[in-house]
Amino acid sequence: MTLHFEAAEFEQRISNARRILAERGLAAILIFAQESHYYLSGYDTTGYVFFQCLVLTADQQPLTLLTRRPDLEQARRTSIIEDIRIWYDREDASPTDELREILAEKGLAGARMGVELDSYGLRAHDYERLKTTLNGWCELEDASSLVRGLRLIKSETELAYVRRAAELADASLLAMLETAGPGAFEGDIAAAGTGAILSGGGEPAPSGPVLGSGDRALLIRSATGFRHLDAQDQLTMEFAGSYRHYCACLMRTVAIGSGSEKHRQMSRVTKDALSAMTEAARPGYPLGKIDDAHRRIYDENSYGDLRMAACGYSLGASFRPTWMDVPPMLYSGNPLLAEPGMVLFLHAILIDSPANLAMSLGHTIIITDSGAEVLSRLKPDYIICT
Repeated sequence: MTLHFEAAEFEQRISNARRILAERGLAAILIFAQESHYYLSGYDTTGYVFFQCLVLTADQQPLTLLTRRPDLEQARRTSIIEDIRIWYDREDASPTDELREILAEKGLAGARMGVELDSYGLRAHDYERLKTTLNGWCELEDASSLVRGLRLIKSETELAYVRRAAELADASLLAMLETAGPGAFEGDIAAAGTGAILSGGGEPAPSGPVLGSGDRALLIRSATGFRHLDAQDQLTMEFAGSYRHYCACLMRTVAIGSGSEKHRQMSRVTKDALSAMTEAARPGYPLGKIDDAHRRIYDENSYGDLRMAACGYSLGASFRPTWMDVPPMLYSGNPLLAEPGMVLFLHAILIDSPANLAMSLGHTIIITDSGAEVLSRLKPDYIICT
């Protein structure tokens, strides 16, 4: 069996979830988010593209997983789940009917139950089938925040995985910078960065890397098609080191060949913005204060029209299609208080479309009792690759 946490940690997580179920008057929760499966049981799969559901009751009944046959051994060998039920592919397959039978076995007819609606693991089509199957049989309500809220505050073991992911991210950036330069091929740069993570014992991140030069340096998302860097160019890289599915992100825009004074000035202000954001990430303070600092620095320096409307988000154990473990997002007015054990990615981004210039800096932090612990050991300085 491949487990990345001690049994006692899983037991505590399950106990905490059951306590919240009881507090909310819920008899059970139907869990569809792969991140929640992994957090509560260790179950590690990409099979969430098909219907699968983990049932956690408020009482002491064992976890029950309903999944497909290809994930039987996956569940047996990566999780603490003992009660694994299988639905089989056929023309008239109805996994929601089989789920209702499981719920009936657990005495949940007529009960109030939570369901993780905000999840890539529950397609709208499957939710409609679920509602039809359970209509009048029980009462469902959205409980997407229940397990996600528990996952916000990381344990010491989780933080150790995050720190290792940050080390891999640093190694990845150094490998990409070593490969970048006039005439370099973007595919080779991305391969160098990914290779550093894999050879260091990490795994491919849930998305990215976002990597683009020229006018594609202004893109915030990935776009297909690699190119060769020009003699004078810019290169934006946003990526995550990933270890045991825990992600730590970095972001950089660097100059190729030689940088312009305008680009340097954008870098100086962006560095100031990231510093102010990091200082604002303090326990007991609303997360919105981080974006307030982000906005203040950029707006005071006449870059308000070029910045983003938010400046980061939560990180944790994530699965495709994204490393973003949201909510929360870091936007002005977010009232959620920062707490020790939170892991956040802070990014400061300028997009000057008329000038065809981009500048970005980003790093991952852990909220501690005294403030923000920056995980990267690499300074956010202006870099020119020659």
